[in-house]
Amino acid sequence: MMKNKTHAFSRWGMRGVLFVAGTAVMLALPASALAEKPVPAHVHAAEGPHHGSLIELGRGDYHAELVHDSATHTITIYLLDSAAKNAVTIPAQQLSLNLLVGGKPQQYQLMAQPQPTDPEGMCSAFTSASEPMSKAMDAKGTTGRLNVPIEGKVFAGRIDTHSHPHPH
Repeated sequence: MMKNKTHAFSRWGMRGVLFVAGTAVMLALPASALAEKPVPAHVHAAEGPHHGSLIELGRGDYHAELVHDSATHTITIYLLDSAAKNAVTIPAQQLSLNLLVGGKPQQYQLMAQPQPTDPEGMCSAFTSASEPMSKAMDAKGTTGRLNVPIEGKVFAGRIDTHSHPHPH
């Protein structure tokens, strides 16, 4: 009488075949191919071209650079491209800076300050000299939001007032 010999593949079925094949492929690959590849991060400079702090607008579509001079109580916002290098112009006459100071909302207006390279009727910089606004920016725990209309869409950016460099 002949004994019925069964092969490992017949006992495991198709799942066994796929398991063995998959294991063989994994063992044949170099370790570097199996390592998880890092997702490229959104990279830009730590400060803007005017040496101010950067505010990401939207999901990095644009940036705003906040320059705060405590000595003159002046705040200037420069609008920049996604790389935070080149000016972006908009037809607005002012921008609103919304701050939360000590739990109380405050709003300040920054007026258009066209730069020499801005096209006629367009602006890439907005500024205000206001001692109350400057002090609000210096207050511990102040946060804020900047909404910027660019090409028919509003881009929002969060402001953490003590992450920006400025002279005291």
